[in-house]
Amino acid sequence: MGTSGRTCSAGLNHSTLPLGGSQPRLHARDSQQTRDSWLIRSDNLNISGTWVLIRYIERQKRHTKKYSFRQPDLKELRNLTSYVLDPLGFKARYGKLLPLLTTQVDEGLMGTLVQFYDPLYHCFTFPDFQLLPTLEEYAHLVGIPILDQLPFNGLESIPTSQRIADMLHIDESLVKAHMTTKGGIQGLPSEFLIAQATVYGKAMSEDTFEAIFVLLIYGLVLFPNIDKFVDVNAIRIFSTLNPVPTLLGDTYFSLHLRNAKGGGAIVCCLPLLYKSFISHLPQTVAFKENKGCLRWSTRLMSLTNDDISWYDRVYDTVQIIDSCGEFSNVPLLGTCGGISYNPILARRQLWFPLKDNPNNILLEGVFFQEGKDPQGLKGRMVRAWRKVHKKGRKELGPKNCIALEPYTAWVRKRASEYLMPYDYPRPTPLIVAGPSTLPNQGVIDDPDDAWTYLLPQSSKFWKRRYDRLAKEKAGMEAAYEREVKRLRAAYLPASRASRDP
Repeated sequence: MGTSGRTCSAGLNHSTLPLGGSQPRLHARDSQQTRDSWLIRSDNLNISGTWVLIRYIERQKRHTKKYSFRQPDLKELRNLTSYVLDPLGFKARYGKLLPLLTTQVDEGLMGTLVQFYDPLYHCFTFPDFQLLPTLEEYAHLVGIPILDQLPFNGLESIPTSQRIADMLHIDESLVKAHMTTKGGIQGLPSEFLIAQATVYGKAMSEDTFEAIFVLLIYGLVLFPNIDKFVDVNAIRIFSTLNPVPTLLGDTYFSLHLRNAKGGGAIVCCLPLLYKSFISHLPQTVAFKENKGCLRWSTRLMSLTNDDISWYDRVYDTVQIIDSCGEFSNVPLLGTCGGISYNPILARRQLWFPLKDNPNNILLEGVFFQEGKDPQGLKGRMVRAWRKVHKKGRKELGPKNCIALEPYTAWVRKRASEYLMPYDYPRPTPLIVAGPSTLPNQGVIDDPDDAWTYLLPQSSKFWKRRYDRLAKEKAGMEAAYEREVKRLRAAYLPASRASRDP
């Protein structure tokens, strides 16, 4: 397990106990302890014959994993936007698909974000808050409502060439001639579809162009399974124009799978996940400008729940899909498998309060890969979507995106148990136990007390705390140097005199 840097005074050399010597009994305990995410160490230092016990805290952290993201080249799709004759009409018919083509995803941010994925609760867990993409957020960001019908489940029949031709308003012979299999799944090469879209775009055949263009966006952007290939799953989802549950399912499924595998390529609609996350980042000029050129790991670890932009008024009238069928949460079926997600943890993002620590029964986690489903979860998930349970103000109370202490304490405890992937930027106090003449700097004997002492607060709080600790540290070091000089003056002359004949 990796550890962050430890805090102790510079310039001190570790020493061993002399043979036959005795160590004074000090009020702090020796050795090393591990409790929750804290590593407590004790070191004995011999300073001119006087033993001093130094204690310090290290925060443990988990190892980061190496992730990548599948990001198709969208240059040709962006070129096709010039043939969209009525952008507002296009948005009304197909949603906010065009902005996804020009979204500049910050890979550094996303590579850092996924390190915070929590496989137990299927969310992103930070030191004192949690974030998770939701069905309601995805529906808003992509501009497509969640229809009152069964979402994609993979059990649908594969559309015939004639059916696909009818959807695209082109000849069946063209579809039949270009339908192929790649990666074990049927579909159409994007090169063929781009060529067809260009032909009909130039001919100003709006219906045909838009149908082909939208299918390309579904296959290459929303569901990017295989490079330069629009597979039959994307075609089936396109035929229903109800992609949101599958989009969120693919996101959680890929995050969870790659986390379990220890890294690898995350395959989902990355621009949508990116838009969801950055919508909650601080909107202050200082955070956006990042004049200190801080890494994303430092910037995210420094955030507290007070810094997060929790709520957008567009969700004022939205009812939350809270659970489905027999499940206490929401089962999501993606193109490669199924996974549950926990809307109860996202209520604050939709302007409802989080009052208590969630019941673990409500956070039951299920997951399966396509073709590896011995428990029959897929069938149960499909049936569950026949009975969707929604909640709004009537069930959840007045709008108020607060988090009360029982919930916040639960999150902090989870963060402590699971460990964070990066160092805490918040200051860790120096713990010194030594001669009584040294100034008392507030020794913390219990790591649980240390945890309470360092609970995340607002950024201004920590700036004040940092300044105060820096001042105290300087004063302590000066006092320490004075004490060393005093001890040397008191013991060294006597030691030399005892050795003189």
